[in-house]
Amino acid sequence: MKKFGVCLILALWGMGSIGSAGSLFPVTVGGRWGFADKSGQIVINPQFERAGVFTEGLAPVRLDRWGYVDTSGKMVINPQFDRAEVFTEGLAAVRLGGPAPYDPFGIAGSGRYGYVNHDGKYVINPQFDEARGFADGFAAVKLGRWGFIDKTGKIVINPQFDEAGSFSEGVAVVKLGGRFGYTDTGGKLVINPQFERAMPFSGGLAAVRLSDRWGFVDKTGSLAINPQFDEAGSFIDGLAPVRAKHWGFLDTTGKFVIPVQFDNAAPFSEGVAAVRLAGRWGFVDKTGKFIINPQFDEAASFTNDVARVRTGGRYGYVDPSGKFVFSATN
Repeated sequence: MKKFGVCLILALWGMGSIGSAGSLFPVTVGGRWGFADKSGQIVINPQFERAGVFTEGLAPVRLDRWGYVDTSGKMVINPQFDRAEVFTEGLAAVRLGGPAPYDPFGIAGSGRYGYVNHDGKYVINPQFDEARGFADGFAAVKLGRWGFIDKTGKIVINPQFDEAGSFSEGVAVVKLGGRFGYTDTGGKLVINPQFERAMPFSGGLAAVRLSDRWGFVDKTGSLAINPQFDEAGSFIDGLAPVRAKHWGFLDTTGKFVIPVQFDNAAPFSEGVAAVRLAGRWGFVDKTGKFIINPQFDEAASFTNDVARVRTGGRYGYVDPSGKFVFSATN
């Protein structure tokens, strides 16, 4: 097996959190995609036009069309789709028909979406304009308007919304009449559409925007933290990033635990958070102490003890000590 070297260009996948199975991550060599492990070994040779992240032991890859490989590199679902999403709760949304631009985070496009299982068999036939991944046993789908289906493909919440997100903590963000609210799995609006923007629930609270200011609501729709912030992120491990000119972190009572001081900040992941100070990204613990000093041009959240970073032309993954586990140059 080849060692991860400077000729290897690591794709940052939009600097979001990385997915993995057995700690395998997508990398490129000479314009072809493969997968490496945290020791720097390439374990699936670069051979694909594109590659997504592993979930549930499978990763979408493209060879003219999209299919799925397992962690040994075996093509377990042959390339046949015009688009393929990652697996969630045993199913993956796939598209037949329409253009096939590379867009790892979007789902829009012509053609029809259905869902396949790990064997590549259709569990839900292609019929939807758009489709999201399953969460809490339900998936948001679009048939002119957005509604929700169960894992048999049965529509359990009729298409009626302008937009719909995935379920989290038993509720999902929906947009109706230009405003955002929340529905439960029975289709009941548990929080009426009233917000300019709304985020999924996490830690029992959700960030919402009213009159151009962000605050947090509980599941009754009551304001737990009054709208007062320029921006806000999700609560993870009891802390949420918020911006009041600069960024800091507050607890669920609205008290600042880490004072406002950063240029930017991401939610906590694995006990640390990526923050930007004086134009450079680093990582802090829950007390606000830097465990990796600001030094990166870009930084993603930690997943499986590594985080993607970029500094100058050098891309790679670092461990919690800030040491490059993988590195490459353009």
